Amino acid sequence: MTEANEIYVGNSITGTVVKVDDNQVFVDIGHKVEGIIPINELANVFVENPSDVVSEGDELTLLVKSVSEDEVILSKKDVDADQAWEDLQSKFDSQEVFETEVKEVVKGGLVVDVGLRGFIPASLVETHFVEDFSDYVGKTLAVKVADLDKEKNRIILSHRAVAEEEEAQAREERLSSIEQGQVIEGTVERITDFGAFVDIGGVDGLVHISELAHDHVDKVTDVLEEGQTINVEVLSVDPENERISLSYKNTLPGPWTDIESRLKEGDIVEGTVKRLVEFGAFVEIEPSVEGLIHISQIANRHIATPHEVLEPEQTVKAKVLSVSEADKRISLSIKEIEREEEAVELKQYEKNEDDGSGFQLGDFIGDELNELKSDE
Repeated sequence: MTEANEIYVGNSITGTVVKVDDNQVFVDIGHKVEGIIPINELANVFVENPSDVVSEGDELTLLVKSVSEDEVILSKKDVDADQAWEDLQSKFDSQEVFETEVKEVVKGGLVVDVGLRGFIPASLVETHFVEDFSDYVGKTLAVKVADLDKEKNRIILSHRAVAEEEEAQAREERLSSIEQGQVIEGTVERITDFGAFVDIGGVDGLVHISELAHDHVDKVTDVLEEGQTINVEVLSVDPENERISLSYKNTLPGPWTDIESRLKEGDIVEGTVKRLVEFGAFVEIEPSVEGLIHISQIANRHIATPHEVLEPEQTVKAKVLSVSEADKRISLSIKEIEREEEAVELKQYEKNEDDGSGFQLGDFIGDELNELKSDE
């Protein structure tokens, strides 16, 4: 027997496990009697079966707790505790991430085995609220030491700190992968008065209310709802401030999309005068689709300004002269409708004349009538 294995209380010795019972472990310590490790001296956390901790043939460093002629009581947990405190202090100083197993759920959090009884408060388990921790028993968690006090025997660990770092790293990688112009699928996470925050794979972007639709939107909830899956276009990315601007309307068919299939040259449309300018009037004929009535097409007579005939919000009918989806341009004419109506009236007059009414139209409407005939 070496001097280090002298059997007296408080001395550390080495031994080999020779038998594992239900409530104790027998150890060969090179002494006339075997050493015994009671189940409560095996570990600093609750042990149901000694075989969960040690096996026959294991060589252990142990602390002598008591000595008698019949037995030597040994402790594994006291040796483990000293080593554990030293190891935990090192991990705390370096903020090292390490893994530990959840042993039990108690009021307020989780008990874990770190060579000692460690505690993870409920608030430090996850980044989100957890209602039931029962599924965590037996689970291995990556943790950091949040607080350490040997005198008070306090070991506070945090899995949340590790999860937050992982999420931050994932956000950074995700941000670096997002580019302006990309169309991405996302989920509406939160709605505010000024827009909607959309999760696009671990990071949130803002769809401002002005980017929700091609026409005016009074309330965000008129267009979107929380939990809805939508496609959005990336307008800009600011990785430093983690800000992403998104557009929902840019992924939707615009008001001008397929306009040439809906409107043809010669169609008669009804619209509302929205703006009067020096050279004509802009008339809304579909939501967010305006056509121009040039001043020369406003009336079947010369006018100096559009204001002589039209006023804002007036409802008018006009004939489509041309449509261009590419240029987002529609040319309209009120004059053409008036001239066609006059031509119809002229034909009616001529019909009456052919029926023998006894008068000549030219005698009554003169050169103006002849001009209309020449325009047909």
